[in-house]
Amino acid sequence: MRSNQISFRIRYSETDQMGVVYHGNYAQYLEMARVEWLRVLGISYKKMEEDGIMLPVISLSINYLKPALYDDLITVKVILNKKPVVRIEFDYEITNEAGELLATANTVLVFMDMQRKRPTRCPDFLLKKLNY
Repeated sequence: MRSNQISFRIRYSETDQMGVVYHGNYAQYLEMARVEWLRVLGISYKKMEEDGIMLPVISLSINYLKPALYDDLITVKVILNKKPVVRIEFDYEITNEAGELLATANTVLVFMDMQRKRPTRCPDFLLKKLNY
């Protein structure tokens, strides 16, 4: 599975006085999509961390095209770019209920050995789930 999507409604607390989603909230939306992508693959991010692997974001880029507004139902689609090695890269598309593209984004994360505090290779169990 190279892509997945989640949908949710924008909460009032995520917006400014104009009812527009605060730009910093988009990073959380991307994380929500990544975590659910892993979950659909049968992988718990919490369990990965318990096993000593974490995935810090090392690069984040967001292109804001149209504002997301209070009470909008938005969909965040996450797409795996290529086979992960030490890094894993995702593209994202955020759309509203009308199908309008609100934002595109890209993140790069690195597999990190928590004990050594050093980058490490993508775990085999993830590669197997991705059929690599």
